Amino acid sequence: MALHKSNVSCAKLLIQGGANVSSAGPCYNPLVTAAEKGLTEAIKCLLEAGANPNVLDQFGRLPIELAAEYGTREDVEMLFPSTLPISTVTKWSVDGIVSHVKMEIKQLEDDNFVQTRASDLKQQGDEAFKKQDYLNASVFYTQDLKMDNFDAKLLSNRSLCWLRMGNGERAFGDAHECIALCPKWAKAHYRLGAAFMFMEDYNGAYQSLSRALELDPESKEVEKLFWEAMELMS
Repeated sequence: MALHKSNVSCAKLLIQGGANVSSAGPCYNPLVTAAEKGLTEAIKCLLEAGANPNVLDQFGRLPIELAAEYGTREDVEMLFPSTLPISTVTKWSVDGIVSHVKMEIKQLEDDNFVQTRASDLKQQGDEAFKKQDYLNASVFYTQDLKMDNFDAKLLSNRSLCWLRMGNGERAFGDAHECIALCPKWAKAHYRLGAAFMFMEDYNGAYQSLSRALELDPESKEVEKLFWEAMELMS
């Protein structure tokens, strides 16, 4: 909350007092928040406290990319030494990152480019998923989400990829974001229920799957998982 309110002094006191500086799941990463708000002193304090600059946000962006877009060159320079190279950045340097992000922003202003690129990435992701190559499928869906942060279907697809790869926390994060975008979409609640099941939170699964059944009472897939949750709750 301190970072969201850009209260750096409060954030620093909390960090000094032992607050967790690690990512609290895919939906919240303190370093991402500091980078996208250009909070230079907070970034420095977080890094010194051991925050990991190589954790992606839910849309596949690293803190250094957000710093290049929203912060200052100083923020990028601070994050650079501890950030692993990004494969899509041709020249791995501070200037290279800044140029790469500026180019991405320019491309996103071109509607034709965005539509073509997004369609290609989704197709590649779907093809990888069919081959059960869930890692590459998740990478393609992540790149596609950079084109459109508000595509609930992409989040749903990636949530399933995380689940197939055994990462319940990330599956939960994407499903939760999906529900925020489409609260009346049964599949979003089903994805969340499946993530809860994987994490053995059967009460949470029951609640999510109940909502999914309310929205789509004809779904045999949802009904099957709902009864599994019911049995495991007892």
